[in-house]
Amino acid sequence: MEVPKAVLPPGVEKLGPASGTAEATMVGQVYRVQRLDDGPQGINAVIALAPDITAQVRAAQRLPLGGRTVLVKDNVETRELPTTAGSLALAENATRRDAPLIANLRRAGGVVMGKTNLSEWANIRSNNSTSGWSAVGGLTRNPYATDRNACGSSSGTGAAIAAGFAWGGIGTETNGSITCPASINGLVGFKPSVGIVSRSHVVPISSTQDTAGPMTRTVADAALLLTAIAGADPGDPVTLEATRVADYTAGIDSASLAGVRIGVMRGAVGERADVKALFEAALADLTRAGAVLVDVAYEPPGELWQAALPVLLYELRVEMDKYLSTRPVAGGPRSLADVVAFNKGHAAEEMRWFNQDLFEQALATTDADAYAKNLATLRRLTRAEGIDKLLTENNVAFLVAPTQGPAWSTDLVNGDNFNGRIGAGYLAAIAGYPHITVPMGGVEGLPVGFSIMGGQWQDHAVLKAGAAYEKARTATLPAPTFAPWRPAAE
Repeated sequence: MEVPKAVLPPGVEKLGPASGTAEATMVGQVYRVQRLDDGPQGINAVIALAPDITAQVRAAQRLPLGGRTVLVKDNVETRELPTTAGSLALAENATRRDAPLIANLRRAGGVVMGKTNLSEWANIRSNNSTSGWSAVGGLTRNPYATDRNACGSSSGTGAAIAAGFAWGGIGTETNGSITCPASINGLVGFKPSVGIVSRSHVVPISSTQDTAGPMTRTVADAALLLTAIAGADPGDPVTLEATRVADYTAGIDSASLAGVRIGVMRGAVGERADVKALFEAALADLTRAGAVLVDVAYEPPGELWQAALPVLLYELRVEMDKYLSTRPVAGGPRSLADVVAFNKGHAAEEMRWFNQDLFEQALATTDADAYAKNLATLRRLTRAEGIDKLLTENNVAFLVAPTQGPAWSTDLVNGDNFNGRIGAGYLAAIAGYPHITVPMGGVEGLPVGFSIMGGQWQDHAVLKAGAAYEKARTATLPAPTFAPWRPAAE
């Protein structure tokens, strides 16, 4: 299929292999977007390409990342493009500024290739949403099976990187929105400890759980991208408390699990025989790599779930009002209440498939004392009586479980159909602790990830553990088909 040059960023059509490796790679990626992303059968993961890709690549080739291309979830501000969070209410939200994490990326030689689609408002608008859909971007499809879901609010980033549209991607997570799409799209996804990466100029949900993080094809690439975007930011005080390392790639190539005690969360494996088999094979890989496996028991108490949503809703109202009211853009919503009103006024475009019940609940969640009590409960149950206790009492360095089951069929009418009680990433998400998912194989051609979680600020150790597992893995990984799912031949 010939790519119409009119849709390419200025200057791209003039480049060729002789222009240099980084430029030639970028050209190939742009053409790949045009071949595989657009049209009724396309992946539909990319909302917009940056108009200055060519200039960015040329300026960055002598820097550490060397002009590597990065696609950015469209709730993270970049100077070239509007930041919509997938909502028509923010369609003109061109702030002309870079989020600090993007400024860090550029200084390291990364190229902002464009913006990716997402679950609108990072999937916090409704209990009945379909992951990967936004009013601005439409529905993102899974490149492994285009009738299957791409999962989580970073669905566009996951699908785009799996499709080979860029070297790496930036997603954001509040609870599972980096790790689930990475797992389901066959990628490495790393959710850092909250505070490693700045959240300034990122459309928010939660002050205690939000973080950006890398989504890549390998653990080494995730470590390289994290090194680029991490850093302290006076505008985000929690980043001033973080314990970082200067280079998260250090020791990745030589990482070993020999003698490392690892806690196996069998209660998070779920009931699917196919996922259990993949997980057991991954555990056997760990054993061959010299790890010592220890079964650990954990059952989330009911009071955790009773506290979790009220905390998110309270923080959503506070943080969204703060973000919207301080945008350097004329017009548009200035509060969450304004967004609710906008959606009611544009119901045909915004609420055809699902409503805004969570937004409306957030407007009514105003009890500061109840919030403080619920937050203390969450911190106790996920930290002191959660991950910290499991690591200490079992004398293990990490906790492992499947990340998520295989991708489900997308159903805009009925919403998401998550795979039962598989995974324990919610613990790391609510605690604000590091979590990596690494591909561990596939079920009927659909990827499934292997989760490794650690204690607060143990990001480097978790990355190295992920690299060691990646090196030891014996499973054959599936490949994208860019077609609807079909049963494997008998």
